[in-house]
This record gives sequence, C-alpha cells and structure tokens, in this order.
Amino acid sequence: MNRSIRAFGLVVTVLFVALIAQLVNLQVVDANRLNHNPTNTRQVVADFSRPRGTIQTADGVIVAQSVPSGDVYKYQREYPKGAQYAFTTGFLSFRYGSTGAEAQYGDALAGRNLPLRASDLRNLLSPSPRTANVTLTLNDYLQEAASFALGQRVGAVIALDPRDGSVLAMVSQPSYDPNLLASHNGSVVSNAWSILTTDKLAPMLPRVYRESYAPGSTFKTVTASAVLDHDPALATKTYPTINALDLPLTTNKLHNFGGETCGGQLPTLFTISCDTGFGQIGLDLGAQALSAEAQSFGFNQVPPLDLPGVFKSTFPPASFFDQQQPLLAFSAIGQDNVSATPLQMALIAAGIANHGVIMAPHVMKEIRDSDGNLVTSYTPKPWLTATSPSTADTIKSFMVSVVQHGTGTAAALPNVQVAAKTGTAEVTPTLTNAWMIAFAPADNPVIAVAVVLPDLPGVGNEVTGGVKAAPIVRGVISTWLQHQG
Repeated sequence: MNRSIRAFGLVVTVLFVALIAQLVNLQVVDANRLNHNPTNTRQVVADFSRPRGTIQTADGVIVAQSVPSGDVYKYQREYPKGAQYAFTTGFLSFRYGSTGAEAQYGDALAGRNLPLRASDLRNLLSPSPRTANVTLTLNDYLQEAASFALGQRVGAVIALDPRDGSVLAMVSQPSYDPNLLASHNGSVVSNAWSILTTDKLAPMLPRVYRESYAPGSTFKTVTASAVLDHDPALATKTYPTINALDLPLTTNKLHNFGGETCGGQLPTLFTISCDTGFGQIGLDLGAQALSAEAQSFGFNQVPPLDLPGVFKSTFPPASFFDQQQPLLAFSAIGQDNVSATPLQMALIAAGIANHGVIMAPHVMKEIRDSDGNLVTSYTPKPWLTATSPSTADTIKSFMVSVVQHGTGTAAALPNVQVAAKTGTAEVTPTLTNAWMIAFAPADNPVIAVAVVLPDLPGVGNEVTGGVKAAPIVRGVISTWLQHQG
C-alpha cells in the first residue's frame, strides 16, 4: 500500500512540476509570441477596449488616433489623412491585425512597455490608462507635395535626410484608406479587404520598401563607384563611340537607348548615360568588383527601416557570371538580374550625399507618454560605409553634371545645385521603368530623393527618367528647400 501511495505521489509531483513548467513557458518564455499570434484575438480586443496613443508627423499633424466608439470595443481607430499615410501608419484591424507603425510601435501606443513612474506605484489599486504617442520623421507639407507630384500614377516617391536617415516623405500609389480596415463593422471590413486584395494594381503594396524594379541607369552610380574603388585606371580610359556593344561569347549586342551613338571617358559616359560605355566598363571591372560594390551599397541586405516587411534589393553574386559573362554588361547598367526598391536607391543617393556613409533609415522621431514625458528618441547611426569620401565626392560631381549638361536637366532648380542620376529600364519590348535619384543642395545636401514610375507603356524618349521622374524630384526638393529657408 505504501509503495502505491509513493508511486502515486511521485506521479502527482511530476505532473505538478510539468504544469508549473508549462505555465512558465506560456506566461514568460512564449508570452510574446502568443500575444502577437495572428489567431489570438484577446490582445486585439484589449487594444480596442482601452485608449491608444496618437501617431503624428514631425510638424504636428495627427495621422492616427483613437476616439470613443460607443460600442462594445469602446475605442475606434481613425486615420484623418486616409490613404496619404497608409504605408507608414499601417492600420489596426480587429480582423486583420496591425501593419506599419501601428504594428512596429504597437506596444508603446497601447502603453504596454512604458517605464514605471513613482505615480504608477502610488496608483496600483486604481491605475489610470497610460499610453504613448509616436512622432514620425515625416513632414506633412512634404508628404502632400510628393503625393501631388506623383498624382494618380502608379509609382513611389521617398525622401530622406542623408545626414541622419530620417524619412521625410514616403508615398506609394495606388494606396488605400486604412479607415475601412479599422472599422468595427465586420461587413465593411470584409468588403474592403476583398476589393483591395483582388485589385490587380495591388493598392495595399508599399512599393517604396516592399517592391523592387530594374533600376536601369540609376545603378550606374554604383558601377561608377566601383571603377573608382576597384580599378581607377578605367576612369581615364576612352571608350569607343558606338551605338551597339559586341558581347563576349555570343553574337548578341547591347544597344544604346534609342539607337544613340556615344562614347568617351567615365565623366562623359555618366553625364549622358551611355549604355555601351558602361556595359564595357562592367566587363572590364569584372564580376567580383561589381558584385562587391553592390553589396557595399546595400544590395542583398535588408535595409533597417523601422517598419515591418522591408524587402532587400538584389544583385547577382560574382559566381553567377562565371557562365553568364555577357550578362555582366547588362547588370552594370542596372538591368537583367538587378532589382532595387525605391528605398534602396534613395539610400544610394543619400550615401553619395553623405560622403560615402549610408545612415540607417527610420520613421520614428520620438515617443512620449500621455503625460508628455520622453520615452525614447531615435539616435542616428550608420548602416553601411558604401565607399570612400573621395569616391563619393567624385560621383557627386558626375551627378551635378547630369543635371547641368546631361539627361537630368528637368530636375534643375534656380540658385540651387541639384545632383541626380536618371534611369530608364526597358523591362519588356513595350514597357519601361522611369527612375531618378537625386540630392540637394549638392555642396551641403539636406534631402535625398528616389522616384520610380514602373511599367510605363512605350520605350521612347517620352518615358525616360529625365522626362517622367525628374519633375517629381524637382517638386519634392523645391518644396523641402523652400520650407527649410
């Protein structure tokens, strides 16, 4: 009998220990994962049933807030600027969870991870709701200017401060109204989701940081940097004036845009965006140097932007070209297997503007609790040292020449020196990506911009980056400089 009792006691003890271990696992070890599991609605219900902090721009415009709803959820999340900030704020939805800054800074907005204050200890028995407000780095007047310049065209615009990585404006078109997904009316939410997710134009796709395109000649910024960093002698080599480049190991040719004839040394090739010249430069550089330079500028790495789901841009590894040498000429001009997000191309421009150092991009400026106390503020930090200051300064002079004498004259501003590089990528026989990257003022840059208009019908001069993207760049830079005085 005693043996049976001991055995039973042992079993009960083991079960009790297992129970305690599971409770610790659920409440401590695995708590965060379970709280953020999309199928766990308890956290969402809690978020809807208590106050939630605001999200506002750097110039004080509220872009997300909670108001009393008068229903079972108590609070309704509202987005006063609607689609204009949808890809920054994201949304908070009972059915579909949260995205954007609502997800990235959800714990702070809901007051879950705020530091304790002395008053919190005094009010343990009757705690008052405490939340936090997030201030973004984006400026509303620049966001409106970028939205206006892009209009209803499919594409993306992003502006950064190259000195600290602050995102000043970020627009993707088409967009969507996050208010519909935050509604407490289930049928409204379901209908909106169905329409948005079946739309062929993908209005919920943040093209700025989650879609990549062939960057075309904007990538020549990287190729030219690779020349100066890996084989400076190529910078003084004179390339022949031709309209088509014979490619090795094949009878195929690389043709200049529009059948143009061009040649010369690196500064001239960059200014007029000569494809045959840069194609041969790619072959002369070799795959190892070009692939290493792309990596230095951030390709094949995820930029550390503080929003969920950021994509990396891609450039083939050097080994890819062992059996594909002719494609190196196309990769050197940003086509074939090269793909970049607008965020990545803006970071390249910002790196050149910032003497070769790419600062980590970010949208959070600071977080304050509901009493106005500072919880945290962003500390700028480098992401990559892409190239040397001397190389960056030389590329900057090339980019200035593009605006003064080359393919980017439409980006010029009176009394301000703009540095830019155009890009025109023929993605199919009938569709073109129009690009521009730029920064200004060239001698003391305070803004870097990237614009892409993908899949434009046509392949002629009317759909180049210098024609389509440059006016958008000019409008964004002009607005920022005017407001900066």
